[in-house]
Amino acid sequence: MKIYQVGGSVRDKLLGLPVQDRDWVVVGATPQQMLDQGFKQVGQDFPVFLHPSTHEEYALARTERKTGPGYKGFSVHAAPDVTLEDDLVRRDLTINAMAETPDGTLIDPYDGAEDLRQRWLRHVSAAFVEDPVRILRVARFAARFAPLGFRVADETNALMLQMVESGEVDALVPERVWAELVRALGEARPSRFFETLRDCGALARLFPDIDRLFGVPQPPEHHPEIDTGVHVMLVLDQAARLSPDTQVRFAALLHDLGKGTTPPEEWPRHIGHEARGVDLAKAMCKRWRVPGDYRDLAVLTAQYHTHCHRAAELRPSTLLDTLQALDALRRPQRFESFLLACEADFRGRPGYEDKPYPQADIFRAALQATQTVDAKALVAEGLVGEALAEKLRRQRITAITRISAEPRV
Repeated sequence: MKIYQVGGSVRDKLLGLPVQDRDWVVVGATPQQMLDQGFKQVGQDFPVFLHPSTHEEYALARTERKTGPGYKGFSVHAAPDVTLEDDLVRRDLTINAMAETPDGTLIDPYDGAEDLRQRWLRHVSAAFVEDPVRILRVARFAARFAPLGFRVADETNALMLQMVESGEVDALVPERVWAELVRALGEARPSRFFETLRDCGALARLFPDIDRLFGVPQPPEHHPEIDTGVHVMLVLDQAARLSPDTQVRFAALLHDLGKGTTPPEEWPRHIGHEARGVDLAKAMCKRWRVPGDYRDLAVLTAQYHTHCHRAAELRPSTLLDTLQALDALRRPQRFESFLLACEADFRGRPGYEDKPYPQADIFRAALQATQTVDAKALVAEGLVGEALAEKLRRQRITAITRISAEPRV
């Protein structure tokens, strides 16, 4: 039995990055031998075991054979005669196909270390085309390592394009797509995930409403970048700059979907894109079974982001209506996330990256003013039903009007 550290921990160590999780591969062992040493088996599709003390994952060396479409269409062979090289060659990228012995010796049969130095994301073998999830993984690694200068090798992009054209990417199931998407949103430069998918044609198949935005013009006086798709990528990266929260980043990604359905004869204006974007955001979230908290913030941002941008122009009554539509009184944290997504939208334009966004503070002040109105005091006066609601609304509008009249510093 021989044990090797493999995968991401070896890669990140060579890059000088913090090692978060360590994975191990065991060569020359049977499942029973692992159990006899106190390991606990957890893998259902192939033998994976948890170490009795560290609880790190140890997988028996294995090979895979394609048996059907999709990422589940594989038969797995794990046996003592499977070599380390056999196990490594089935992996996706050369930078993930390295191993390390207990004494620190690097085992690198597919030149992953050289690709690390050259900053290439390159497939290990032609078997790459057998698993459509690898398209998403390559795109996610592109997003993670973009600040270090990594890019996808041409020959790997060609294989990804082949997988899209063959329909292999269509076999991806919602749960797996969402799992990779939300991880990509948490990476250093999430825009690269979508740009990489677009380069190989996968964006149009998986996220057509995002792909449709590219090439759609916007008024240049407000959007120097002009192209809506380019704008959304800039907004997404600004959201990543403003917040680590993937819900904020997802809302930023979906905020302008409605512009993709504007009739070309109306370009570059996009009247009513907010309402159209709501339906598109809901449909996309339904398709990929997006969790409700992500969906709700994205839908609200699509519908009300232009309200936020026009905060200084809104009447006190409209400010209150918007706060109530956002459920800001009961969901103040989600309201803050909404404001961050709107700020990212404002800053996602060349020359606007570091400009102040006072509109968010106007909405925050309006919420604070609304919260000063004591609903319990009105109830104590004996008001109920419509009378209570009407007086509460009048007092809240008065409170917002008062702070709106105060000079802004």
